[in-house]
Amino acid sequence: MSLIVYYLLQNNMKQILYRLFDHQSLSREEAAMVMTNIAAGKYNDAQMAAFISVYLMRSIELEEIIGFRNALLELAIPMDLSEFDALDIVGTGGDGKNTFNISTCSCFAVAGAGYKVAKHGNYGATSVSGASNVLEYYGAKFTTDIDIVKRSLDVAGFAYLHAPFCNPAMKNVAPVRKNLGVRTFFNVLGPLISPVRPQYQCLGVYNLKMMRLYNYIYQNLGVQYSIVHSLDGYDEISLTDTFKIQSNMGEFVYTPEKIGFKRYEQKELWGGESVDEAAKIFLNVLDNKATDAQRDAVIINSAFAIQTRTPMKPLEQCIAEVVHSLEEGHAKKAFEKFIEIYK
Repeated sequence: MSLIVYYLLQNNMKQILYRLFDHQSLSREEAAMVMTNIAAGKYNDAQMAAFISVYLMRSIELEEIIGFRNALLELAIPMDLSEFDALDIVGTGGDGKNTFNISTCSCFAVAGAGYKVAKHGNYGATSVSGASNVLEYYGAKFTTDIDIVKRSLDVAGFAYLHAPFCNPAMKNVAPVRKNLGVRTFFNVLGPLISPVRPQYQCLGVYNLKMMRLYNYIYQNLGVQYSIVHSLDGYDEISLTDTFKIQSNMGEFVYTPEKIGFKRYEQKELWGGESVDEAAKIFLNVLDNKATDAQRDAVIINSAFAIQTRTPMKPLEQCIAEVVHSLEEGHAKKAFEKFIEIYK
């Protein structure tokens, strides 16, 4: 990077914006520097909103997203959980569907089936209830205390990493994201900046362009991954349409019927108008009292998460493990143990 470019990036968001408006992209190093400056509070809200808006009008480049990621991980609170070989189950958000907390329910179903899950999440930005909303609703107090996190993984099989606590560098941009109220490249970054740096990740994305981008990113990072997308726009397997999977094993297309499930209507996955409504659906799933659509959405997302962790295991066996976890109350027990530890 030349000294002139370094100076401009270090001190003048106006010059950065002119470059981006001129359809130029940032290098990995330049992107990292801009993100470091955002974290340091060097730009005002209007400048950050303009910067974010650029990526609503054009695709983010691979080098840019990796640069942003590297900067945020460098600034994150260290969280070494390598001894647990934990899986992360997460969606990018931003699909505009306002579903109930499918991926968070899936975390407990998978934990109840005997796998370690360390989820990195946040409050809902474009939906009523994000993972942090529903867990906080039931009394979880978020922490970065490594001893508590490890004890939760050991006892409950699940630990939660609240993104604003783990990534304090994000706090400067949080009000801007909330006021914009639309998906931004921070939705893309979210799954990539867990301080755990998980080697196993099952990720839901809201469109095929994002699926291709993450496929390139994960190949670059060398992790075991599955990326899921329902073709009617969900960032999870909704069972409302054909869905696509990309993983280390290849690319696959499924219909609900092909894997033994019914096809549901989108309204059956609605998460309600408040955190209270979403939280009740969440608990109904763990109590095995949910509707067929709600239960099956959690089962199939959980099954593919298990297959991400154990790639050679047949999908039918993964589904059976999830059903057992829910029907025998293991998922609910994992949730109760987690809440007890995080209180």
